[in-house]
Amino acid sequence: MKKIRFALLLIYCFSGFLQAQKKNEHFLYPIRCTDSSIIVNGVLDEETWKGAALATDFFMVLPMDTSQAKLKTEVRMAFDDRFLYISAVNFQSHPVRVESLRRDWNFGKNDNFIFFMDPFDDQTNGFTFGANAAGAEWDGQQYDGGSADLYWENRWFSAVKRYPDRWVFEAAIPFKTLRYKKDITRWGINFSRNDLTIAEKSSWAPVPRQLPTASLAYTGVLDWGDAPPPRSGRNISIIPYLLGGGSKRYRPDAPFDGRVDAGLDVKVAVTSSLNLDATINPDFSQVEVDRQQTNLDRFELFFPERRQFFLENSDLFNNLGFTNIRPFFSRRIGLTAPIRGGARLSGRINKDWRIGVMDIQTGETNESAAPAQNFGVLTLQRRVFSRSNITGFVINKQSFDSERFTNQAAYNRNAGLEYNLASKNDIWRGKFLVYKSFDPNRKGEDYATAGTIRYNNRKFNWSLTQEYVGAQYNPEVGYLPRRDYHKTTYNASYLFFPKNKRLLTHGPSIGGFTYMGNFGNSVENENYLSYNFTLRNAAVFSAWTANDYVKLLQEFDPTNLTGIKLPAGTEHIWNSFGTGFTSTPKKLFTYGWETRYGGYYADGTRLRLAVNAAYRVQPYGSLALAAEYNDIQFPGNNVYGLKNASFWLIGPRLDVTFTKKIYFTAFLQYNEQTDNVNLNTRFQWRYAPASDLYIVYTDNYLPEGFAVKSRAFAVKLTYWWGI
Repeated sequence: MKKIRFALLLIYCFSGFLQAQKKNEHFLYPIRCTDSSIIVNGVLDEETWKGAALATDFFMVLPMDTSQAKLKTEVRMAFDDRFLYISAVNFQSHPVRVESLRRDWNFGKNDNFIFFMDPFDDQTNGFTFGANAAGAEWDGQQYDGGSADLYWENRWFSAVKRYPDRWVFEAAIPFKTLRYKKDITRWGINFSRNDLTIAEKSSWAPVPRQLPTASLAYTGVLDWGDAPPPRSGRNISIIPYLLGGGSKRYRPDAPFDGRVDAGLDVKVAVTSSLNLDATINPDFSQVEVDRQQTNLDRFELFFPERRQFFLENSDLFNNLGFTNIRPFFSRRIGLTAPIRGGARLSGRINKDWRIGVMDIQTGETNESAAPAQNFGVLTLQRRVFSRSNITGFVINKQSFDSERFTNQAAYNRNAGLEYNLASKNDIWRGKFLVYKSFDPNRKGEDYATAGTIRYNNRKFNWSLTQEYVGAQYNPEVGYLPRRDYHKTTYNASYLFFPKNKRLLTHGPSIGGFTYMGNFGNSVENENYLSYNFTLRNAAVFSAWTANDYVKLLQEFDPTNLTGIKLPAGTEHIWNSFGTGFTSTPKKLFTYGWETRYGGYYADGTRLRLAVNAAYRVQPYGSLALAAEYNDIQFPGNNVYGLKNASFWLIGPRLDVTFTKKIYFTAFLQYNEQTDNVNLNTRFQWRYAPASDLYIVYTDNYLPEGFAVKSRAFAVKLTYWWGI
């Protein structure tokens, strides 16, 4: 107990030392109310824009953060009783560079203007909106002080108009789309500009080059003066859908499975900062297919959540834990069993408290041998100091009539507490956690603890992480690839800034990890050394070498293909090296590669070659190709009888954006390791704000002869009806 109290005292003192007044407090933009109407068309001829305050004189962030931006940008804002308005004039004399007209584009591959709003001025959570130079929109919900969830969507309006010497962005964002408290009259705000031709990223309030311009620690102040933001009023959205489709598995006696269905989502703003989401019979057939991965790991692969229902304030749920210690992972819900309905209450109680409550009911399914289950989650987050927070949670998975199903416990529960550290200048970051699971089939070491600390300035970056996961810790609604280990991870890097016209930075990186067993013996470790070069045109090259050691705790097929396994207890050590390259994003044709060659399990060798290439036809789309080849060779007289293996993963992708509202995507994936060819095509028409028509067609084939394994199609219509 004394040690715990001492650790808490250190955290308190350390956090108190790091927290202070907001960094860019003196960058102030006075926003004022307007009585005149504004037409969002990219033509700034309204009287409102002539009288609005001007934000200009941006600071360069990349390639260097020591001067003013070369390109001029002018931003103005205003509001009325329904909308927050913003305009940005982006001056440039060269042609614009964009990927396409598709929403939520890649920031680094587009000329763009985006901005970040922190309505609670807590430097932790907020919203981001913007557009690329062709008018394709960008919107997302910000969390963790600088990350953005771009799968979040809501209603707003924008337009972009291009002129010979500039392009103009204009937008109107309904107050009903935002989450805020009416009595908070100072919001965080920052504006960001990216230009590919001269490789310049800039911002209104200055941001250090090692941080994203999305860092809320560096926002200025949006000052509402004596006219605070208006009440959003009644804010209810009803989003029904209609679906028709079917699927068929091509095997003997497999019938065609036709489907006609309907469902409903409802969004209710309980307060202007607290939102209730409810769903009845949801369907996610329009969600983009997962990108397949070559699997040479001994543990489960991770795929991110993309379903819209789970995304608002998703950091309260999915951001718990570390990369490989996640007590909650929403993709565990509804992928093997139908979701009958659910509800989520999430958002802010006040400036210091956030809450997330989720309850979801799934149905019984014979195919996956799972009973009907209820999933309940409660998270409560308290802000401490200026940017840190403490989060507590309880997660419950309840199975009904579980005794009829093999290996199904009546319940699985998790509870935990974590402290998230963030300094005022975002240079220090950390997380410290303790979790415990409750499961009738697992007793004993049913807990996990971990801590990480990171320092990141312009030249020097280092981090240190410690993890412990007990042998019986069991988060069934989470993501935990392995248990029963101690792990130490370290990373450090340094940058040099030479006076060179082509080379921007270069420098070394070192890092590694060690897994320890019960008696303090290493069962797996890796150490690497790399050297990285970044050119002024944003191209990047790196070379690395690594040493690996693995003592297998379970038998393992090192090819994940032949079925021949190495026995548990065997030890393996090898060296490897490789390179990586990413070309400059300003060209219409972009490309990159990754290489790896060296040792492998059982004195074998592994060659990995991965390439990607894309060509864009501005602004109507792109043709991209990603390919990976692995060749694994073992000594001919190896005692384990291992067989050589080589396999491809190839994924060509066609993206066509006919307009800002009509998209078509065709994605083919050939995975030789899983003996499957997958074709996914998706047509989307956004016929009204946040309202869509989808037509989705999917095939799965055997690679030999392209014999059909399964086939499915769906037509789905959604409509966002605001009340």
